[in-house]
Amino acid sequence: MKKSNLIFFLPFIFIIFLVGIFIFDINVKLKSSGKNFKLNSVLIGSEVPEIDLDPLEGIDNLETKDLYSNGFKLVNFWASWCAPCRAEHPLFMDLSRNGYLIYGVNYKDKTSNAKDFLQKLGNPYKKLGLDKNGRLAIYWGLYGVPETFLVDGSGIIIHRHAGPMTKKIFDEDFLPKMSK
Repeated sequence: MKKSNLIFFLPFIFIIFLVGIFIFDINVKLKSSGKNFKLNSVLIGSEVPEIDLDPLEGIDNLETKDLYSNGFKLVNFWASWCAPCRAEHPLFMDLSRNGYLIYGVNYKDKTSNAKDFLQKLGNPYKKLGLDKNGRLAIYWGLYGVPETFLVDGSGIIIHRHAGPMTKKIFDEDFLPKMSK
């Protein structure tokens, strides 16, 4: 290899070396902390944002006052085009059958697709609204769908989970907060 080629590639090799050290350092810190990385929400401990959603024909429309009713409730942001939303849906059906209150917000979806999704897979939501332009998602601080929030009887957001809900996540992260 010519000396001029080596000088040309030396900065790239150095950058790759630094990136490798950076990734290794982050990986070691995450493993040593013993914690999973979670996306926090600035809304934890705050009242739910005002809800103004379009209704989905045949389903009661979700309103802000619904989230101030007694007991804990889940607010699930979902879309028919979202594969992880489809994966978590059977769990929400089970939770709904077991008496958990679940409210749905359909995010940036075609009304006909949302309706078809619920007709085919079932409707776990006590009430539902359509967030066609994604404005409510912005107010709630969404990163994407699916995301699920736990709200208490005073309309205070207690917990947030970004990503698909699983039984393990529900049992380990949501249930303990609901028993307090």
